[in-house]
Amino acid sequence: MFGRRGYSALLYALSPLIFKRLKRESLPDHPAGERMGHIPDYRERKTLWVHTASVGEVITAAPVIRQLLADYPSHTIVVTTMTATGAERVKSLFGDTVIHHFLPIDFPGAMKRFVRSLTPELLVLAETELWPNMLYAASEHNVPVVMINARLSDKAYSRYRRFQQLTRDMLIRINWIAAKSGEDAKRFRSLGVPPKRLSVAGALKFDLTVSEEQREKGAALRTLIGQRPVWIAASTHEGEEHAALAAHTQLLKVKPDALLILVPRHPQRFDDVASECLKVFPSAVARRSHDEPITADTRVYLGDTMGELMALYAASDVAFVGGTLVPIGGHNLLEPAALGVPVISGPYLNNLQEIADVMEEHQARRKVSDATTLGHVLIELFVDTSARHWLGEAGLRVVERNRGASTLIRDRIRTMVPVDEVLS
Repeated sequence: MFGRRGYSALLYALSPLIFKRLKRESLPDHPAGERMGHIPDYRERKTLWVHTASVGEVITAAPVIRQLLADYPSHTIVVTTMTATGAERVKSLFGDTVIHHFLPIDFPGAMKRFVRSLTPELLVLAETELWPNMLYAASEHNVPVVMINARLSDKAYSRYRRFQQLTRDMLIRINWIAAKSGEDAKRFRSLGVPPKRLSVAGALKFDLTVSEEQREKGAALRTLIGQRPVWIAASTHEGEEHAALAAHTQLLKVKPDALLILVPRHPQRFDDVASECLKVFPSAVARRSHDEPITADTRVYLGDTMGELMALYAASDVAFVGGTLVPIGGHNLLEPAALGVPVISGPYLNNLQEIADVMEEHQARRKVSDATTLGHVLIELFVDTSARHWLGEAGLRVVERNRGASTLIRDRIRTMVPVDEVLS
């Protein structure tokens, strides 16, 4: 049977590749030693630890992090991520109200060192972010663990079943799992999680909030753009930019002053995407990172900055959400919906299937299969103003009607860690 020791041996064998990969996920203000568990000693502080893998998980966990800040003002909230983009999003959402560290590589010694220095009263895992040695170290230091917005895709479920000993060793160390759906809860039960440690909380993504700052920033950008059709292709992956540019070319035949805001998912691709845009629209591309102005001749505005996606959504009339025209599994459909911006997606939605199904059930998103159908739907929505407004309102209703997961999670956490008493 493949257990934690075998997993650790494999991890050590792969360490050259892991270190090479992590070079891309670094920031100047974070010491390289964090990846080996070297952090300041927090043992004199009261600490709560939230782990979020990357940008998507940071956004998902944001309502819970805000609740922790409100309920535990005398605690230090430490948020870890695996990626640099996740770190940037933590900074943009929470500033100095939380402390960020990169999660160490899941070597036994590195994780033991990290958890010993942190010694938190609670570890909150966002989504199914399971690291065997992290969970073992938490257990050895008597740190209770909760997993929020927990989900298991068909692929992940099959993988965990294949490594039953390792999976069982991880899951017995989690005190409570807040499953995203009934189907997810069923899969966790099948893997051996007792019903008493499992609840169906619903999807945390419905509990997202849009700050006034983001709305105002979007409104200011829209004022600069002016009264012209604006659509956004957000969180795009390789292949989707080509489709977005092709669809935009179709739209321009009907709406010649239309503007595409294009936001690649990964900053490593910003320059390549800029070059691709210029090939299609020479001298008609403005880059946000360069503070280039949007003029009447601009056809593509490249959102090549971090932490501004919600403001860019707020400046748009229609949103295509990326990771859905290529087999990535989709990104957050609810971000534009929460702003009342009509949502378009491709067919690849396995990362958020239940949310996609709810939106489809309430006719709150339009599905496309390629650049041509994307172009057709864009033309339809920009020609028919009432249909566009109806679609945006339907998405907003779906978000409002499905809120509540963070309240259930908050109540459970309060039973595990007493709320701070604030002296007046």
